[in-house]
Amino acid sequence: MDSDPTAQADTADSAIDSVSVLSEDSRRRMFAFIRRARRAVTRDEAAASVGISRKLAAFHLDKLVDAGLLRARYETPGGIRKVGRQPKVYEPTDAQITVNIPDRRHELLAGLLLDAVLTEGAGENATQAALRTAEQRGRQLGEAAREETRPGRLGAERGLTACERLLEQYGYEPVRDTPTQLRLRNCPFHPLAAKAPDLVCGMNHAFLSGYLHGLKANALQAVLAPEPGECCVRLGPSDPEQDDETTRAESPGTGGQT
Repeated sequence: MDSDPTAQADTADSAIDSVSVLSEDSRRRMFAFIRRARRAVTRDEAAASVGISRKLAAFHLDKLVDAGLLRARYETPGGIRKVGRQPKVYEPTDAQITVNIPDRRHELLAGLLLDAVLTEGAGENATQAALRTAEQRGRQLGEAAREETRPGRLGAERGLTACERLLEQYGYEPVRDTPTQLRLRNCPFHPLAAKAPDLVCGMNHAFLSGYLHGLKANALQAVLAPEPGECCVRLGPSDPEQDDETTRAESPGTGGQT
């Protein structure tokens, strides 16, 4: 999995912005024309490809540049130097646009599986290597988060608060059932998890468990609790009695708040 979830969230926002830019018909058709050209294209060529004025084409092309879909420079087509200012030309960037609603992170799962294949030990089978790799990556992320935020000692409630940022950024859609119970409404690995639940859910559980260990959220544990339409893992207190005490404290008639 990518070690920078903030970068992933920024990439997702950028993808949505790029899709919005391409919603305009002439803009989308010019972008397709430039991608197919496999060379730098002038404003005049782009305008002619969709039958609009050069001025209007320049406006749309600049929008595509601002969205990171095209890059622009000044160059004489064909490499022939002429007197006067060189025309502005456009070519596609390497940007890839992927938008999934709800969020899907298949590339993260693929990265873990690739790491597992490359590091599989002589005493491991493929599944064991995948679980090990998932746990290690989660722990690394947890350690990095702890180093960045320096949260001190984490009880169950504060531990869940510390986890929510990562869970949001990876698309889990966390929801609190109680102050110390967290459900994950979205499975970022669906529908692959449905095809190989033992492997994918096991890796998911190992990854989140590793994150808790790296974060030193020792009052919490990740447990497998599959529910239709949700992630197979929930986060809760490592001591179940702790959640019972919290629930009793908050229940009407027991001295808690109503």
